[in-house]
Amino acid sequence: MRKTIITGAIFAGLAVLLGAFGAHALKDMLGSYASTWETGVQYQMFHAGGILVVGLLMEKQASRLYTWAAILFAVGIVFFSGSLYVLSISKVAVLGAITPIGGVCFVVGWFLLILGVSRRTMSRY
Repeated sequence: MRKTIITGAIFAGLAVLLGAFGAHALKDMLGSYASTWETGVQYQMFHAGGILVVGLLMEKQASRLYTWAAILFAVGIVFFSGSLYVLSISKVAVLGAITPIGGVCFVVGWFLLILGVSRRTMSRY
């Protein structure tokens, strides 16, 4: 639980740093890829928040579904946002083929979170 919250906080902090780095230090280098970099930062922050939420839920009730949701959010950040960062700097378009892997991880992670919360709610009745 604590590790999950720390992981979410690290990813969130890195999103802030990477956003600032892209907007300032890499501004000229990114050119038309600036929006691609920004998309990576946004999705990283959204899913860092998701990891934090999962960590808080895990404090209330342990669940493999929550654990897997957090793992998939983290893997999704690495594949989705990471590939967009590398694509933005290298401009190697084939790297965009990796991005959907992260997107699938995000979607499955959200599904598992919904399932975990639904099961928790249903077990009350």
